[in-house]
Amino acid sequence: MRRTGVAIVIAAILALAAAPAASASMTSVFGGDVSCATQQDGVRFCGSASPRSTTPTFDGVPIDVNVAFPPAPATGPDGPYPLVMIFHGYGGSKIGLAGMRHWLDQGYATFSMTERGFGESCGSPASRAADPSGCAAGYIRLMDDRYEVRDAQFLAGELADEGLIEPTRIGVTGGSYGGGKSMALAALRDRVMLPDGSLAPWTSPGGTPMRIAAAAPIVPWTDLAYSLMPNGSTLDYVADAPYRGRIGVEKQSFVDGLYLVGCALHFCAPAGADPAADLTAWKARIDAGEPYDGDPAVAGALDEIESHHSSYYIDHSEPPAPLLIANGFTDDLFPADEAIRFYNRTETEYPGSPVSLFFGDFGHMRGQGKADAQAALSARIDDWFAFYLKGSGAPPFQGVEAFTQTCPAGAPSGGPFLAPDWAHLAPGEVRLDSGKPRTIAADGGDPQVARIFDPVTGGGACATAPAADEPGTASYRLPPAPPGGYTLLGSPTVIAHFRLPDANSQVAARLLDVAPDGRETLVARGLWRPAVASHPVRQVFQLHPNGWHFDAGHVAKLELLPDDAPYGRASNGQGDVRVSNLELRLPVRERPGALGGLVKRPKPKLVPPGYRLAAEFRSP
Repeated sequence: MRRTGVAIVIAAILALAAAPAASASMTSVFGGDVSCATQQDGVRFCGSASPRSTTPTFDGVPIDVNVAFPPAPATGPDGPYPLVMIFHGYGGSKIGLAGMRHWLDQGYATFSMTERGFGESCGSPASRAADPSGCAAGYIRLMDDRYEVRDAQFLAGELADEGLIEPTRIGVTGGSYGGGKSMALAALRDRVMLPDGSLAPWTSPGGTPMRIAAAAPIVPWTDLAYSLMPNGSTLDYVADAPYRGRIGVEKQSFVDGLYLVGCALHFCAPAGADPAADLTAWKARIDAGEPYDGDPAVAGALDEIESHHSSYYIDHSEPPAPLLIANGFTDDLFPADEAIRFYNRTETEYPGSPVSLFFGDFGHMRGQGKADAQAALSARIDDWFAFYLKGSGAPPFQGVEAFTQTCPAGAPSGGPFLAPDWAHLAPGEVRLDSGKPRTIAADGGDPQVARIFDPVTGGGACATAPAADEPGTASYRLPPAPPGGYTLLGSPTVIAHFRLPDANSQVAARLLDVAPDGRETLVARGLWRPAVASHPVRQVFQLHPNGWHFDAGHVAKLELLPDDAPYGRASNGQGDVRVSNLELRLPVRERPGALGGLVKRPKPKLVPPGYRLAAEFRSP
């Protein structure tokens, strides 16, 4: 996974007053498994860069770890310290001393681990040879709450029992795979998930109560199945948005790359050996394609991923730890709706709960890693952890902060734009209405354009393509933006009558900025599995959110296609899709009445049966 470049994670503080103080002559941790060495600046580093520094987790799997502590104080107790746990991305390994210094300088202990199945946590042949029995079950489990997440909880508990860290002042952070882990730890908060899926209080091996005090997940998922195979059922204005309805469309270029990194370069369970971690069988079935609906193999994989690998489905009878969630507007793997889904439900169920959102142009491909947005995010995380872990500093900003995508890559981001919640980030709406029937042909689209916009092998967030309408697609254009232009901030919404008689079919969507020179830039995209109907049915779906300014003279263009391959897998047996009475709604930063009346007051949201509005959308 591509690194976000954002400084990540803060801290755990304040343990039980009865906890023993750490020793100034710190020589080892984890019962002597991992040795410590004092650096020239006084920092105590426990671990190694090579070959490994492992300790067994709760089920005996050897986990490669690094731990570090600030210099011993000249006077006063040497610990226990607040702890910052830093988790790596998919295919990566534990964070070294250089990556920990940001937190050590602020007085935190730091911990990082290589997730089971990767690197020296049974991911390499040498590590498996060093401990064959321990590594027998040390394969990749895709961040299973019962295993990878519990590993971190168990190891933090051991540090608490040794009197080194505060058991209820723990902060967690990390990017991508580590972001998904941070989300799960925040959702569990003071609980662990046992191998049978039940929840129990989180205590250290010695019986000390443990708790996450704050979390800062960076480009995480909250619903792994939806992020890899979206079906369009997530709406950014509803209170609860689980994976419901039909099985979606595989993000094939990403899934292929993830599988290669995991199972070709690291350690996956043999096909069929473990139904709860059968990555090879799951991928083979998804790659075989439609029909998915009604297939028990697909349903079983979906149920497993939801139940044990996605923070959104963790029991939410208690609020999560204070959360600052950051997702990238230009991230096509874990887009902004992964954060918004969790945010909307939490704020609806627990009004005022400390959950804030941060968006910008960073993350997985096509994220550009804008330095200004990343620097702002790093500062926000510092403030978030300082307040919730140390009780120092002013209360951090509660709400939504967004930096917009800009081109070229070296241009500064737009913004920041701030709002008290997601509903009020975009007070206005620019709309297009088209009653003309159109057909999305089964063989429509231009493969060359699709390759340009593919996040893995394409030209990146600022790539351009010829703006001519692609053959066999349904294309819609707004009038050129007037002087001053307007700023998209949110999810483009499509409402239309769709006739889709072929059960295997899909609809892919792109929102594009067409410049006066006849070139177009991708602004937002989405993959959708409509309801099957032989007659026109009014339906709604959204493209992933973005922040983007349409300059004067530029045209917002909506394009509906039969697929977006190679990014999204083309469906078996794709048929023609008929579209009529289409309405496109663009949420914008400008207020109603602006630009000579072009900006309207947002229309009431279309809420499908079974959904309800999120709390912040229920009042003006």
